[in-house]
Amino acid sequence: MLIAAVAFIIFVMCGGARAHDATPTAAKPQGWSYPFSCCSGYDCREVPHDWITESPDGYHIVITGEVIPMSDTKIKRSPDGRFHWCSVAGANDGKTICLFAPPRGM
Repeated sequence: MLIAAVAFIIFVMCGGARAHDATPTAAKPQGWSYPFSCCSGYDCREVPHDWITESPDGYHIVITGEVIPMSDTKIKRSPDGRFHWCSVAGANDGKTICLFAPPRGM
């Protein structure tokens, strides 16, 4: 039990529980951190705007064919106004974990 507790403390202190950061932009010059619930350190990244299309039924992830309804909790506000996509294992064919989207209509 003590060994497990010490291992957990070391894991947290070494950054194992932290999500990784988005690249700095003009809107967020210091960058921002993806929430751990969306990213395990490699699942999230900024994607080109043409990878995501917006329609009345939701956001379409062009490369996977997924449609994420606007009301889905996977949809998050993008802090820098750009699309960021978190997929299983960071794979281009992975299912969506989170989608950070700019305000609608942009």
